[in-house]
Order: sequence, then C-alpha cells, then structure tokens
Amino acid sequence: MNVSIITVGDELLIGQVVDTNSAWMGQKLNELGFPLIEILSVSDQNEAIIEALNREFEKSDIILMTGGLGPTKDDVTKKAIADFFKVDMVFHEETYERILKMFGRRNIPFLESHKHQCNMPTNAKILNNDLGTAPGMWFELDGKILVSMPGVPFEMKHLMETRVMPEMKQRYQGPPILHLTIRTCGLGESMIADKIKEIEDNLPEGVKLAYLPDIAQVRLRYSISGKPQQEMESILQDLKQRTVNILGEAIYGYGEPELEEVIGQLLIHHNKKLITCESCTGGYLSHRITAIPGSSVYFLGSFVSYAYDFKTDVLNVRKETLETYGAVSEETVKEMIQGGLSKTGADIAISISGIAGPDGGTPDKPVGTVWIAVGNQHKIVAKKYLFTKDRMRNIQYSATYALIMLREFLMDQK
Repeated sequence: MNVSIITVGDELLIGQVVDTNSAWMGQKLNELGFPLIEILSVSDQNEAIIEALNREFEKSDIILMTGGLGPTKDDVTKKAIADFFKVDMVFHEETYERILKMFGRRNIPFLESHKHQCNMPTNAKILNNDLGTAPGMWFELDGKILVSMPGVPFEMKHLMETRVMPEMKQRYQGPPILHLTIRTCGLGESMIADKIKEIEDNLPEGVKLAYLPDIAQVRLRYSISGKPQQEMESILQDLKQRTVNILGEAIYGYGEPELEEVIGQLLIHHNKKLITCESCTGGYLSHRITAIPGSSVYFLGSFVSYAYDFKTDVLNVRKETLETYGAVSEETVKEMIQGGLSKTGADIAISISGIAGPDGGTPDKPVGTVWIAVGNQHKIVAKKYLFTKDRMRNIQYSATYALIMLREFLMDQK
C-alpha cells in the first residue's frame, strides 16, 4: 500500500513558505504503517497539477494532496483535478450554506470570490472542514484514492486526523511499526555513531536506526516491523538498555519531550527557582523555557542585559570588569550570575554573553565567541564556546548549550 504526497503552490517552490505539511503527514503515515514513497511539489498551474496526478496514480495507491483550494484566482487545484478525471464542476450547496453560517457568526462579508470555493468536481466526496472555508475532497479511481486538502497546516491536520486517517485505517491494515526515540545532547552525530557502532553493525532483523541531528542534540530512532508485537517490544527494550549503557548521561529523555521540558522536571524535582541573564540571545533562552506549559512553577523571569549600562546598572556588573575583560568574558558572565541572583532571590541563574554577528568580532574574539555561565550562591561554572558566523545559529547554539550546562549543573546537585 504505497502513498504519495503532492503539495501545490508557487510559494513552496521559491522558498517563501516551508513545506511543514509533508513532514507532519510523513510522520503520521509512518506511525500507521503506510509507506510514503514520494513527495512532489508543483506550481499553481493546471498542466503541472495534472502531470503530477498522472505520475502518482501510476506509482501509488493513495495520493494525499494539499494546497490550491482557496478563493483566489491562483487556486486552481479543483479545476485541475476535474480535468484529470474528465468531469465537470458543480456548485455545492452544502458548502455554500456552511460558509454563509460561519461568516455570519463572525460578521465577515461573503464575497463573490468565496462562491468560487463552492464549485467542486462532480465526483468529489466532500470532507467538511470545521476550521476553514475550503472543504477537503475524496476521490476514487480504479481502486486508488486521491484526497485533496487545504494547504493551511492546522486545517490539513484537522482533516487528516478526523476524516482521512480514520478512513485509511478502516480500509487498509498496515503492518505494525514500533519506534523507540532516544534523545541525546552534547555529543555530535559522528561521535555517537562511533560509540554505538557495534550495536548498529549488529541490529536485529527488521530493525532500522536513524540519526536525527539538531543543534547540539541528536535523536536516535530505532524502528522495527514484521514481528509479533511482544517480540518487537522486547527487542526495542534490549536496544534501549544497550544504548543507555554506552551513552549514559548524554541521554536526556525518550520520545517527545524536548530538552527544556526535561530540565523543567529537574528543577521541580530539586525545588529550584531559575532566572536567566541574557545578552546576545536577547531573550531566546527564556522564550524556550517559557514555551513549556507550567514553567511558571520554576522560572521567575529574565534580564535581557544587552547594553553595557544595563549590565552595570541592573545586574551590578562592575565597570572595571567590562573595561578590563569586555562584555564577552568569563568575568562578566560570572558577575551577571551574581547580580541576577542577588536581585531576585532565585536559586539558580544562567548568563550568556557573546558576539552573535555578523559584525563585532575581533582577532581575539571572533564572531561566534560566546561565554555561558550557570551557577548558584555557592558555585558558578563558566565555559567559552566558538560557534558559527551565522547570527541566528549562534543564538540557537547559545541557548541550547546553556540548557545543556544547566542540566549538568542540576544533575550534580545532591
């Protein structure tokens, strides 16, 4: 049972919009045991869409399609689908009534262009979209299925979860696939691969290992299929234990939890309150911390001490320290920690000061030089890093390594 995805939109081809829809659908299809064999992006042109449909109907049993269902003239997907099936377009009264009611509740004027969204290919089975104006459409031809959905991610996800995937599961029973995701930090992909080489070289039959690297983090995903459920669970458990024995404290979690969520759990466990004192990251670290629901239990707040005067006036960094060592120095980040703790009464603080770029570097402190400190009233640990020449990457690296340092600090707490 092969599946393909077609995404429609010039904005995808020129990089104006990143195709997150395919990534999400690919993940869900994998969980259901439906192999995705191809993802194809095409322009908003009738001929390009028809050519894509011809291609995928040759290869796949199910084609999932997103985009081009809006009310504007560049939204041509429905007409292209009708031309592909050689059917007419018909005005769909139920969709018209649904949009009228939706707009009436919100006091939105119904325009002539919205009527365009009510024209459907005659052979379409309509999938009502509770979150938007454009419905999904389900088509069948010679035992194969085409599903067309809006390109708006939350609308597509809604239709997939409530309409499309339940129908797919009912019609087709894919082979069960189990996954084990192990989350690591602080070790590079190559280093991890070297450490677990013996495991990877001797994987049990039916097991695949994928490396999913991110900034200062790597996810290891073991996948297994083709065996009884209990046997697969036993194999994954054995692989988990063997990996833990080798990678040890580099592993910070399993499955979905992000690094900042795991650190939040550690702070709760130790009953500690945290603050951040950020310079070059400009609040990005505190944004990641507060993105976790319930973080107010352990996170008091942040000082975004970007300017020299702010560092001296608010965080009590000495002018002599800045003049002698500079803002990007071990001495400065340590004094930022001390000032932040004394101002707030927090238990632990993180401080970051660096040269994010693209300008501002010197021979002694090139762009990408960052000092990070973590500490409490009794101990402060500071480290110097040299990241990249890209500003945003340096901000992301700084925040991630600050979290890694905080995790190490907390794990050392008795």
